[in-house]
Amino acid sequence: MRKLATLVVLCLLTFSAFAKKPNYYVRIKTAYGECIIRLYNETPQHRDNFIKLVKKGHYNGTLFHRVIQNFMIQGGDPDSKDPNKNKQGMELGNGDVGYTVPAEFKDSLFHKRGVLAAARDDIPSKASSGCQFYIVEGKRFTDAELDKLIETRLKGRQIPASQRAMYTSVGGSPHLDQNYTVYGEVVSGIDMVDRVAAVKKDAKDRPITDVPMTVSLLKKRECKQLDKILNLAR
Repeated sequence: MRKLATLVVLCLLTFSAFAKKPNYYVRIKTAYGECIIRLYNETPQHRDNFIKLVKKGHYNGTLFHRVIQNFMIQGGDPDSKDPNKNKQGMELGNGDVGYTVPAEFKDSLFHKRGVLAAARDDIPSKASSGCQFYIVEGKRFTDAELDKLIETRLKGRQIPASQRAMYTSVGGSPHLDQNYTVYGEVVSGIDMVDRVAAVKKDAKDRPITDVPMTVSLLKKRECKQLDKILNLAR
């Protein structure tokens, strides 16, 4: 009887070890609509850091301070909430939370349209900003354009066939791959990203009219519902 009980416990522990972790989703709201983003479990340090900041309300009131159409929209700078530093015409993007997050590059995670990725300073370790992020709007590439990119900006690094198919059909920003950590993706509301990317901006790519955001973590029940819709339920 004890052997049977031990076997059952071992089986449960084994099942638990291989069971998929729950997915976390966040909602980003702006005057241009909202989007829902799934955070990747494959990048746990970035996922957990983002969740921590969302729970603290760090992002509420920060701006999408840098937008480039057909490329990306960037936000999360705490200075963008400071009226003394957030004056129209001033450059944002230097604010942070006093720490970085180690790079978490994965071959399977790349800069397709709609992904969430971490901004960073130009440092050898490629560690991420503790708070600033961007969402890729991107553009569609032709095979010829991707081949040219491999020769120039990628310095010979090849683009896997599956990723090439995504960049030619859905679009993205392939030159950022393996340089900036990708840690989530938009699962609903990509049109919000398009609308923000299209706003009028100044010479420093800052929107002429401020684009503040509100970021919240979805409840467990909502996350489970989304997992089912996206066929990610365990």
